[in-house]
Amino acid sequence: MTSTHLKKTTRKTYAYKRMEQTPVVLRAIIFDCDGVLIDSEPLHLAAFRKTLGAQGEGLTDELYKERYLALDDRDAFTKFYQESKQPLKKTELEDFVNQKTKIYQELVKSEGILAYPAVPEFVMAVSQRYPLAVASGSRRHELDLVLEAAGIRSYFEVVVSADDVQRGKPDPETFLKAVEALNATGKRSSAIKPEECLVIEDSREGIRSAHAAGMKCIAVASSYPNFELSHADLVVPSIAALRVSQVEDLFHPPAPKPMPSTQNN
Repeated sequence: MTSTHLKKTTRKTYAYKRMEQTPVVLRAIIFDCDGVLIDSEPLHLAAFRKTLGAQGEGLTDELYKERYLALDDRDAFTKFYQESKQPLKKTELEDFVNQKTKIYQELVKSEGILAYPAVPEFVMAVSQRYPLAVASGSRRHELDLVLEAAGIRSYFEVVVSADDVQRGKPDPETFLKAVEALNATGKRSSAIKPEECLVIEDSREGIRSAHAAGMKCIAVASSYPNFELSHADLVVPSIAALRVSQVEDLFHPPAPKPMPSTQNN
């Protein structure tokens, strides 16, 4: 009987380094104002309609929400005149914007303004954990007026308004300016990155703006139905229904529950 001797070979082994993605940490929260913090959209519509005069008589609540609600004043008047196929000079546009602002401020003072239920409590709670900003398509003095009236202005480190940007939502500039302003305070040892921010919005354009800036977004269904906001990372009916843990879970998902054992005892 013959025997065959097989040559033993040594298999070369390689050490593979496991590549793990560094988790993104939540470091700041950015709020839209109108329709999220403050119940001010009805007054904005009234001021917009009054500024337009006879041309605004046919502007219904539904039409305003569909076409103009998420836009800043300049874009809203520009779009209205484009759709009406009427010319609008730059000087006329500025007059419209200033007139609308004046009417809006008068309405706020005469009719009052309120934060949505549970907003002061929620804002106070998250401000103890994260720096906060407001990034809105409203003008600076409109924001200062309503935030002070609602008693929540002091919780926000920075406020970015339509006066601070060249391009309104859905362009990401408003939210990116908010991050830039938070970093400019010098209160943190390292700069906050856009992907470390969470936005709370109420409009489709606002969600698009947040995502274009590289930020996660929670939508509040105060202005639009849930299905129109489905591209947000989370949709809630109101701030009153939102828990701080839900905000943090978008960045730190809860650990999966262990699978039940299939072994027989």
